[in-house]
Amino acid sequence: MPSDRPLEVAIEGLRRLEYRGYDSAGVALVTPGGGLATAKKAGKLANLVEELDLHPLPAATAAIGHTRWATHGGPTDVNAHPHVAGRLAVIHNGIVENFAALKAGLVAQGVEFASETDTEVAAQLISRAYDETKDLTTAMAQVARTLHGTFTLLAVHADAPDVVVGARHDSPLVVGIGDGENFLGSDVSAFIAHTRSALELGQDQVVTITPTSVEVTDFDGAPAQARAYTVDWDAAAAEKGGFRSFMDKEIHDQPHAVADTLLGRTDAQGRLVLDEVRIDESVLRSVDKIVVIACGTAAYAGQVAKYAIEHWCRVPVEVELAHEFRYRDPVVNERTLVVAVSQSGETMDTLMAVRHAREQGAKVLAIVNTHGSTIPREADAVLYTHAGPEIAVASTKAFLAQITAAYLLGLYLAQLRGNMFADEVTAILDELRAMPDKIQQVLDRAGRVREIARWMADTQSVLFLGRHVGFPVAMEGALKLKELAYIHAEGFAAGELKHGPIALIEPGQPVFVIVPSPRGRDSLHSKVVSNIQEIRARGARTLVIAEDGDEAVRPFADEVFYVPKSPTLLAPLLAVVPLQVFACELATAKGLDVDQPRNLAKSVTVE
Repeated sequence: MPSDRPLEVAIEGLRRLEYRGYDSAGVALVTPGGGLATAKKAGKLANLVEELDLHPLPAATAAIGHTRWATHGGPTDVNAHPHVAGRLAVIHNGIVENFAALKAGLVAQGVEFASETDTEVAAQLISRAYDETKDLTTAMAQVARTLHGTFTLLAVHADAPDVVVGARHDSPLVVGIGDGENFLGSDVSAFIAHTRSALELGQDQVVTITPTSVEVTDFDGAPAQARAYTVDWDAAAAEKGGFRSFMDKEIHDQPHAVADTLLGRTDAQGRLVLDEVRIDESVLRSVDKIVVIACGTAAYAGQVAKYAIEHWCRVPVEVELAHEFRYRDPVVNERTLVVAVSQSGETMDTLMAVRHAREQGAKVLAIVNTHGSTIPREADAVLYTHAGPEIAVASTKAFLAQITAAYLLGLYLAQLRGNMFADEVTAILDELRAMPDKIQQVLDRAGRVREIARWMADTQSVLFLGRHVGFPVAMEGALKLKELAYIHAEGFAAGELKHGPIALIEPGQPVFVIVPSPRGRDSLHSKVVSNIQEIRARGARTLVIAEDGDEAVRPFADEVFYVPKSPTLLAPLLAVVPLQVFACELATAKGLDVDQPRNLAKSVTVE
């Protein structure tokens, strides 16, 4: 029966997916009388909702909706999805790389285009295929075979009022199984309020849903299987929970994110057991190099992992930006373990790097947060973090969960390869299990960090210095400030200061310094204290992160933010938290949207 529910569910789903980043939004409805109704607006989802309030759409039996991130064609009303061709409407996530050639062929046949998008080409092709086949599923599969690039396509047709057809190639698409209704979404959070039962679609599959059925085929029309699974978090986990922003909530989620990532990783004897790591132990013992591939914050998690894994396993670790990896002819072979790190499991640059690594014979292990995503399906093994849904575009709890998972991988390899005795592994695991409480202590002490951030709301530039594991923490702190506050921020290795960056220091320049523990490599601690003296002498405003009891830094620091004592290699889990709080609070004080920073998307699903 037609009702307002299809539109309501579509709009609600789009709201839950706003965190992915977008610049326009739209919906298409199918009415039982053979009608097709659409609405779309550039800008935020609120613009579309306002349009729907002014010009309501009719009751419907099926709906599709999309928040578009502009690739081909600017963010305008006309270029917004859905795109209509005849009696068919299409939405699309990704890029059709051969759209220009396909469009030229259609133009030669007299087809006129309303938009500048690659998506409208797909809409025209599917509409024509439907006119020939009179079957939307067949038409979708037929066109999908001709498209090159990355895409998820959803289509509805006025002739099929209770049918939605989707196709997936290198872009996320999941199915939600409801009671008298079914759902399609790029993320389960789109429909989590209505069902926890989901299907994981494979590569190059077409799915057809009606209110009472779900059918999956491959692009050639042959029946295909989709793996069923149950989502283990609910809609409340995707809400702000009383915090001012999702990012603020997710910063406070971090003790649980680390604790949950550690859960269930040991057997009755206390030995690490990573059930999802299905690479033969003999292969892991023969690994002579590890390459971490990732982008952005995940790459900094990889940098932290490098220090720990090399120390524990005595295996060289390289950290590569995924978008550079396959273009420089990397040296990987069957004795290389490639570790792909991605919160969403859909990062296109990382996925392409995974494929290249496997083509070279390397084994690939994925560290991801999102079940059912593409990267773990294409990897040889997966180590899931259990951070729960991360809604804010700028990553926080996923970063700590990724580092934690990488620690587990390093300890597992050290245990397997005999680099560490069992009691040594156990001791580090015990230290790891103590970290959630210590992270909570950092959060409990964060009042002064917030106060300083608000006071510095007009700051135009902030520098970050760190050594050893503090170096990637400095780079991550700078990235957070760039992402959220739109000001210049840069992270340096503190030892590089005298090799050039000290020229940036002028009176009043704020500089965060991540100080290593004096209990570890004392010479390293004293060298960083010397760095603080150098920049303070030139007028810098020094903001120091140090461990409890470190009094040596006090004479040279304008502010000291203390964190609990921890082993050196685990310290990043604590040291980065004040930097996250600082960036979030400063951006909030500037009146900026910390959950959806400008020009950014949560999941970068195109190269």
